[in-house]
Amino acid sequence: QAQLIESGGGVVQAGGSLRLSCAASGFTISAYPMGWFRQAPGKEREFVAAVNWDGENTAYGDSVKGRFTISKDNAKNLVALQMSSLIAEDTAVYYCALSWRSSNTQIKSSDYDWWGQGTQVTVSA
Repeated sequence: QAQLIESGGGVVQAGGSLRLSCAASGFTISAYPMGWFRQAPGKEREFVAAVNWDGENTAYGDSVKGRFTISKDNAKNLVALQMSSLIAEDTAVYYCALSWRSSNTQIKSSDYDWWGQGTQVTVSA
């Protein structure tokens, strides 16, 4: 069954780091752009980071610029999100997503077609 599976979430102290991974199962992601979004309780889903099909072009939400790095490894069929200098406001469920419609970087959630189940990230003060 084709699916996106996130991993790497957990509890981390403020100032710490986490690395999230999103592995594709049952299909190949190499031709498609992918992204990370997050949703905190009571808030709308927020764009975090995106990467184009070959991993050469990236985009970041303003709140994570300079702290988070997205990468895409087509050989391993996964996309990762390296998060550093974490703050309490980064606490959320993080979702990876894939877009069938374009090979370019996409920053709107409505541009994505396939979503993972999400992984919880909790940053403690």
